Amino acid sequence: MARKTKSRVDLRREAEAAEAIDAADEKSGVKKKKKATRKKSASRARTKKEAPRKRLMWAIFNGSMKEEARFTYGERKQADEKLEQLRAKATKKLYFIQPLKVSLSDSTGTLEVELDDEMDTDDEPVKKKAKTDSDEEE
Repeated sequence: MARKTKSRVDLRREAEAAEAIDAADEKSGVKKKKKATRKKSASRARTKKEAPRKRLMWAIFNGSMKEEARFTYGERKQADEKLEQLRAKATKKLYFIQPLKVSLSDSTGTLEVELDDEMDTDDEPVKKKAKTDSDEEE
């Protein structure tokens, strides 16, 4: 069976007839139902989780990757001096310095803040640290 195709002229006549029917329906007041269109769902704006803040420190390690000392970034000279002391002390051991990124929320990398008496909101003075045995001996 051969498939019979319509010519362009036939297709054009059908389109004009459909338009004429639509125009007649509009004049007579018959409303044509619109096709239901699907609404696009609103995509949620994704909030980017910020990476935790970090600070750069200098760490001195021995040959077995055990951390010997840690210095802030600005204390590079002190770190080099400590490295030379460790190398001079033990000639057969390997010591090296390496930059280390530490999270600010990490307990080893946080800055210790001391309160001054002026900054205290209470009228009571700031409690001082209890004396240790080594302080009493002096």
